[in-house]
Amino acid sequence: MQYMTARYDIIGNTYDTTRRADPYITQRLLHHLNPKPKQRYLDVACGSGNYTIALHDLGVDICGVDVSTKMIAAAHQKGANVNWHIADVTNLPFNNGDYAGAICTLATHHFDDMPEAFYEVRRVLNQGRFVIFTAAPEQMAGYWLNHYFPQMMARSIEQMPTLDATTTALTDADFEIFTTEPYYIQPDLQDFFLHSGKHEPAIYLDPQVRSGISTFRLLVEEKELTSGCERLKQDIETGGINDVCRQFENELGDYLFIVAETIG
Repeated sequence: MQYMTARYDIIGNTYDTTRRADPYITQRLLHHLNPKPKQRYLDVACGSGNYTIALHDLGVDICGVDVSTKMIAAAHQKGANVNWHIADVTNLPFNNGDYAGAICTLATHHFDDMPEAFYEVRRVLNQGRFVIFTAAPEQMAGYWLNHYFPQMMARSIEQMPTLDATTTALTDADFEIFTTEPYYIQPDLQDFFLHSGKHEPAIYLDPQVRSGISTFRLLVEEKELTSGCERLKQDIETGGINDVCRQFENELGDYLFIVAETIG
């Protein structure tokens, strides 16, 4: 837990410079969560609380929990009227069945023990949905960043749970899979996570953008970062980036919503 806390605290130093709740993703989270009036919901590994606050502003009674004190401090600054908690996902400070549903955005790959985390989420849910927004390794392998930062992307792909591993962990924790929905990067995306530059490659040349992306912040070596950015800059200037992007076109989607429901 100490390593994971330190990892999140490093990301949290500049996280909100380029990370914010994207309206389209927020609406899809709301749709899949399908919240009911007078019920409470949980944002697991909420980070600095962008999507927690966005859903709260849409009328969802939701609180956030994260292991990072820096992330929760930033969340509280932005949303003082939301309840925030500091805790590891495998040891949530809630009673059995306290919540009617939960979300988790772009965080399952940071869990040290994903199956145990899902058991704990299931424990604190009564009946309802658990909505996960993530990326599958197959999706990540089909993204053109692999051309410029192959070692970094290989490390990121290696730490990303497969769709099969995620669904198996969910079913083992007494969830059933309700649906999955691929997500394709939109040109007006407002949350600058890993694949956010799909339609605007130049954003990866901005150190502030890279500092808010855990893959760039934690998994890239300086030599590869320098050479990759130089090659990307040159390809943007010459138009070669268009050929690279075409080589990585795929129909798998860029990210994925996984919607599970409690059984019983």
